[in-house]
Amino acid sequence: MLAAELGAGLKDLMARMGHDNVRAAMIYRHAVRGADKVITDAINKQLHARDVADEMPAG
Repeated sequence: MLAAELGAGLKDLMARMGHDNVRAAMIYRHAVRGADKVITDAINKQLHARDVADEMPAG
């Protein structure tokens, strides 16, 4: 799971975990996709807050 989170490719995951079929490795990739949305949403929130702060007059 950690290797998938860090961006390991499908073949790399298969080799590291000893899987001989794609389906087993895809389970780990699928689990990470949910984390991607959480991370993306958090980044978007930070960028929006920065944009709002930049638009405020100095004071």
